[in-house]
Amino acid sequence: MFLARLDRWWGDLAAGVRGAYADAADETCLRLVGLAADAYAQRDDDLHDLDLRRMLDPAWFQSPAMLGYAAYADRFARDLRGVADEVDYLRELGVTYLHLMPLLAPREGDNDGGYAVADYRTVRADLGTVEDLRALAGTLRAGGISLVVDLVLNHVAREHEWARLAREGSARHRAYFHVFDDRTGPDAYERTLVDVFPQFAPGSFTWDDELAGWVWTTFNSWQWDLNWANPDVLVEMADVVLFLANLGVEVVRLDAIAFLWKRLGTWCRNEPEVHAITQALRALARIACPALAFKAEAIVGPDDLVQYLGVGAHAGRVSDLAYHNSLMVQVWSMLAAQDVRLAAHALRRLPAAPAGTAWITYVRCHDDIGWAIDDADAAAVGLDPYLHRTFLSDWYSGAFPGSPARGLVFQLNPETGDRRISGTAATLVGLPAARAAGDQVWIDEALARLRLAHAVVLGWGGVPVLWSGDELGQGDDEAWADEPGHEADNRWAHRPRLDRAAAARRHDPTSVEGRLFGDLVHLARVRAALPQLDASVPAQVLEPDDPGVLVVLHEHPTGPLVAVHNVTSSWRRFPGWRWRAVGLDDAVDALTDERIRPGDDDQVWLAPLSVRWLVGSAPGSPG
Repeated sequence: MFLARLDRWWGDLAAGVRGAYADAADETCLRLVGLAADAYAQRDDDLHDLDLRRMLDPAWFQSPAMLGYAAYADRFARDLRGVADEVDYLRELGVTYLHLMPLLAPREGDNDGGYAVADYRTVRADLGTVEDLRALAGTLRAGGISLVVDLVLNHVAREHEWARLAREGSARHRAYFHVFDDRTGPDAYERTLVDVFPQFAPGSFTWDDELAGWVWTTFNSWQWDLNWANPDVLVEMADVVLFLANLGVEVVRLDAIAFLWKRLGTWCRNEPEVHAITQALRALARIACPALAFKAEAIVGPDDLVQYLGVGAHAGRVSDLAYHNSLMVQVWSMLAAQDVRLAAHALRRLPAAPAGTAWITYVRCHDDIGWAIDDADAAAVGLDPYLHRTFLSDWYSGAFPGSPARGLVFQLNPETGDRRISGTAATLVGLPAARAAGDQVWIDEALARLRLAHAVVLGWGGVPVLWSGDELGQGDDEAWADEPGHEADNRWAHRPRLDRAAAARRHDPTSVEGRLFGDLVHLARVRAALPQLDASVPAQVLEPDDPGVLVVLHEHPTGPLVAVHNVTSSWRRFPGWRWRAVGLDDAVDALTDERIRPGDDDQVWLAPLSVRWLVGSAPGSPG
């Protein structure tokens, strides 16, 4: 079996390695194959069985039955054993994919939410042990849930063994990092670099006395960027990938992948070697542990995004999954502007996910929202891009008159005016404020906005992922700054601990929690029965007939699905000819089983902030 896989994937492995390490390709490939052979031999029998099932069904993650959930283990259920106890809760929601945020041992103190890893082979002490992680993976797998774990590729903590050895004088380990004796090199690079954290970590280089040099630190002074131009780094990280796979991890989230390769005169993101490296790692996994899938955390512009799923020579050879950051941004833009024209133009221009891959779609994640709106897209629909981004920041921070949102401004950049936004999904639609005021009309509208936003991402295809607490309408953690190491980072506001009292109300259909939880469970169940929402079926955004109505078409051999979203607070019309043009002569709303018929004017009236999934006379059948 191993030799058959090696024969199948050797070409991809060698091509990927050559793309980044031409001078050392042969030796590096042999080292990687040795790691793969060892990992294969050490792999448990049940994981070998999973490998076989995934090889027989390589499109497993494209199924419309997929639903993701993302959480910090301690904030969701105390520790890894606690997470195992919550499998029934996750299954009730319909979850098949659980992303636990960074759980490998970080540096002590401030650690960027766990993204400053001090040891890739040790679990955070308060969460448990490596054996607890292995046991959790098995429990989840038995419950039909795939475990997703972060792998921080771009950097390690200053306290990591490699960095410690570099400071102690190891020339081999010094070469694992970008180290400069003086400011000549850093100054040359910084002419084109853009700060990630301009407020609390300006600049991309840090002087270290023990190292006696300037070390590259894209994110924070205690996060040292790895020198991926050194093939030893590839081999080290490949070994970590195989280690995690053999614990039962089914998806690795490739964190900060866009930053891996540094090239003078660029902003050191999205360089072609990044995709060659990803191809090499993926091919290695296909040889040793093909049940493992790769997810690219590439929060980049629309034109660069699809490359992380593979185009050109890398088509079908890099990440299996990637975040659809553009969809998330456009959802919030539509809700604020009550206008779909920018979203329709931008999303229509974005290429479909390549064959065999899928988008991760989401309303919210652990991170802030940056308004990644392409200037040309905005201009094409008559918007000033700077003013629109300013409007969105104002709206979601509550500064815009009439806005119900109460988000927090994150990382104001005084040079560009860029303001990102923190806040839970409920906070950004004003639900906590509405509940505090006891305003039922406001509450109803906030819940409608949350249902609509989630319907867009669940109705897109791919793997929709819910952020922990959003299924209950939780607001921000008001005490976010009280925890040591969090006080300067307001993203912790939208990472609250799961409210168990709120979760207990999820079965009460009259409660806010019950209404929202019930909406999401219903959306997930309907979605799972619709073959049109398989990730292999492209989402086609139609030209808007009404600037307040987003229309998305999924064409499938069993019949089309037309998803219609009224993003405004007023009634809107949708013309009957639209669905007849794609073969839906007799339409049914799959979400309500209601037969939809236009009036005498051939229009269907859409309620404010409503969504309809129009299919044939029976869900999944031709019209």
